[in-house]
Amino acid sequence: MSDFRFGIEHEVAFLDGAERFVDFASTPYSLLQAVIDELPLYPRDQEQLRIGDAGIRVKRWYLEALERLSPEGEWLTCLPKGIEIRTTIHPDIRGAVQELQESFALLCQVAARHGFTPVLTSYNPYQSCLFLDPPLNPYEWRLLDRSPEDRTALSTFLTYGPDLSLSCAAWSVEQLIDHGRKLTYYSPYIVPFSFSSPFYEGRLWEGLSVRTFLRTGQRPAALVFVAEEDQLIYSSPSLTKLARIPAEIGRLEFKACDSCADFSLYAALLALLKGLTLDVSLPGRATVPDATLHQRAALRGFDDEELFEGARQVLLAASRSLAADEDSQLLEPLFALLEKRQTPAHQMIAHYRRTGSLKEALRFPYLASQGWTCETTQGSSATS
Repeated sequence: MSDFRFGIEHEVAFLDGAERFVDFASTPYSLLQAVIDELPLYPRDQEQLRIGDAGIRVKRWYLEALERLSPEGEWLTCLPKGIEIRTTIHPDIRGAVQELQESFALLCQVAARHGFTPVLTSYNPYQSCLFLDPPLNPYEWRLLDRSPEDRTALSTFLTYGPDLSLSCAAWSVEQLIDHGRKLTYYSPYIVPFSFSSPFYEGRLWEGLSVRTFLRTGQRPAALVFVAEEDQLIYSSPSLTKLARIPAEIGRLEFKACDSCADFSLYAALLALLKGLTLDVSLPGRATVPDATLHQRAALRGFDDEELFEGARQVLLAASRSLAADEDSQLLEPLFALLEKRQTPAHQMIAHYRRTGSLKEALRFPYLASQGWTCETTQGSSATS
């Protein structure tokens, strides 16, 4: 039996019934919270999924939002971003992906009754700033000054992306941290497989991932959870973090990917991460992400020869290390993307050029992933 364990967190963005993009500028939090309220509660999940001090994360689904607090620390309201789905911990990749698919399907059913349609993006395609009225008060600023991640937390309310987590009972703390440093180093070659944010301020952007271009250097590529303070490595952004519940101890989270509408890509990416932790051939290690290389990836993807070759080496190394493992089959979508030098963003761009509609380009990936077929052809750029 495998010593590995896997989990996925996936953020979902929406359009409302009036075809507006759902965010802090357009939508009261209570409308999205009504969707959460209708979804089921699985009490035993609390052993695996962190609830948090505010008690917002009590279900497999929760409202991603910025809490506004009074100068005395009392809750006032929330500014919504979207809804996050969390899976429980699974001994195999397929089980985690299957649970995500089921949770997503149920979310879509309930959200539709409230007038919401899921759309794929990894960066808010209309807003480039988080507008706060009133501005943050001294109490709120203090909360945002506790760690490197807290100090950049406001930027996350424009981004959408998954946490792909894995752990292995056989890892020592030293091995766990080494795996985190390895994934941080090779992150620029991994993330293009997921790119899905080619829009910015209501129009087509010059590259493939606004999210990667803007977040790298501020936020971790990989984060490892340790049990003791003396196991922490201090860096900005962080590589290590104290586990908040026992189930987090020994967890390795890869946080740099864009969101995927086709959940088989999450299976492929988890298999890639697993393979890289088993690999002994790749020497690269880094405590903080290479922001410049990530930005090159965000702009050009696999059209950049260095990134293409790095992705090929990473994928082959993972494939070799999984040669006797059935999870090696899960890597096939990544080989296909690399061969074509494509990313999911390429399909979104093509659909946008064909239809002239940004909203259709955002809606298309989830429709296609549910078995719909949509031809995408190159055409002239337009805005909507």
